[in-house]
Amino acid sequence: MRSSTITDAAASPTVLAPFAIPLGDPAGIGPEIVAKSWVMRDARGLPPFFAVGDIASLRAIWAGPLAPISTPQEAAAAFGAALPCLHIADAGEIVPGQPGTDGARAAFQALEVAVGLARSGSAAGIITAPVGKEQLYGVGFTHPGQTEFVAERCGVSPQNAVMMLAGPSLKVVPVTIHIPLADVASVLTIDLIRARALTTAKGLQRNFGIARPRLVVAGLNPHAGEGGALGREEIDIIRPAVESLREEGLDIVGPLAADGLFHSRARETYDVALCMYHDQALIPLKTLHFDDGVNITLGLPIIRTSPDHGTAFGIAGTDSANPGAMIAAIRMAADAARARLAYGG
Repeated sequence: MRSSTITDAAASPTVLAPFAIPLGDPAGIGPEIVAKSWVMRDARGLPPFFAVGDIASLRAIWAGPLAPISTPQEAAAAFGAALPCLHIADAGEIVPGQPGTDGARAAFQALEVAVGLARSGSAAGIITAPVGKEQLYGVGFTHPGQTEFVAERCGVSPQNAVMMLAGPSLKVVPVTIHIPLADVASVLTIDLIRARALTTAKGLQRNFGIARPRLVVAGLNPHAGEGGALGREEIDIIRPAVESLREEGLDIVGPLAADGLFHSRARETYDVALCMYHDQALIPLKTLHFDDGVNITLGLPIIRTSPDHGTAFGIAGTDSANPGAMIAAIRMAADAARARLAYGG
């Protein structure tokens, strides 16, 4: 895949504010992968960050040094010797692998605070640890996921906040996200595809330093519809959207058959693939980058990344969680922050 300016940005001496990491569900693997990321901070060249949530969730799974802080400004000074933590809420009794209402409430509050810190500039951005949506729904969380919640708090409409999943060799954007597969065809519109593509192109310029992003668009149906024989969505919706975007100057092609988009030679021809539904995007991304895939939200005034995996309650507390995706998410947040400075905001 064509290189961007991320490598140069990562080497920049620019000093950033510390990043905020809401710990997610305290009974999940969020606290563990954050602690392990801190342990590997020097080896992986990570920028200063601080945890946001119940400090007890870290103590429940880790015997390493912790530094309680009261403001983000204290995090940078403490970071070299201990993992800074901004204690927000008491999650009650914490048993790894056993989520509960108090823990979900603490995760919700930590997310709210972290977004506010990023919006105020006190944090350079946020890296969200995984949450249990079922538990969150029980404490008043009404959004499909953290992406939609962060967008709302930033005053951005869901259509203009784009979830991009990124790994070293592949970036994908699902045009439709958390909806039943049976509803995808009825939700797809020319305007939706256009909005996703425009936000994606701008996001690649702003967060990745790619001056002229190359976009490829997958078809919805097998073989991209085979000229209408297997469905008309490519003819009536996807192709008109792509053609209108190309007329406006975007480097974009499609719709193309999804089954041929993700082999190594194909991936060298584009910077991002726009996919029509959730699994069409996430299956290839997780196949290639299960341990280092990152969810980055494009179109926001703040930087938000997240490891592309869930709470893994089944292994929480066993010290077996792989921190690779969290480390990648922290690095990508720092790269995006520096790229934005170079871009001009």
